[in-house]
Amino acid sequence: MTYKIAFIIGLVFFLIGQIILSKGNDFVYAQKPIDFAHWFLLIGVVLLIPQVVSFPKSIFSLIGIPLTLIGITCNIGMCVLDFIWWSFPNNQMRHEFTNHISKIPSIWKTFIIIGPSSKIFNLGLLILSLNYFKNNKVEILIILIANLILWHIIPLPFRLIFGYAITLIGFSIILIRSGKKNMLQHNV
Repeated sequence: MTYKIAFIIGLVFFLIGQIILSKGNDFVYAQKPIDFAHWFLLIGVVLLIPQVVSFPKSIFSLIGIPLTLIGITCNIGMCVLDFIWWSFPNNQMRHEFTNHISKIPSIWKTFIIIGPSSKIFNLGLLILSLNYFKNNKVEILIILIANLILWHIIPLPFRLIFGYAITLIGFSIILIRSGKKNMLQHNV
């Protein structure tokens, strides 16, 4: 149950990070004494890891775990780069850094193009949710809708906030329900 709670808290942290980011780069760069937005994102994805690797052994997990871990890794790398951007005292230095790393595909494509796109990360989470299809069809539909929002298929303003809030709702219900079911089985 501890991993499930950490997972839910991780999604909450990730959502808080997205809310802070929605205020724009100027707001993010002005955060002191740390870059709160990216620390929330970083801590959020790290808190997901124990549950991600603990999902039930199934075909869904064989596909979903590696995809989610790749997405987590890309998000971590993106956060590290964003910490560097945040550390520069002015936009000129940020632009120089951007010009430099944009010429290095192993960094730029992996952590700037793939990392924040969330397609791999959220596809992995969606596939992992299928482990609970038997008892959680509505919640999996909720997570699917969240993915459609996150992938720009359903256009919404503040799509990252809505998408991750909906993902949080879907997984919270699934994991709390499955935790209660496991507790009942242990008590019988």
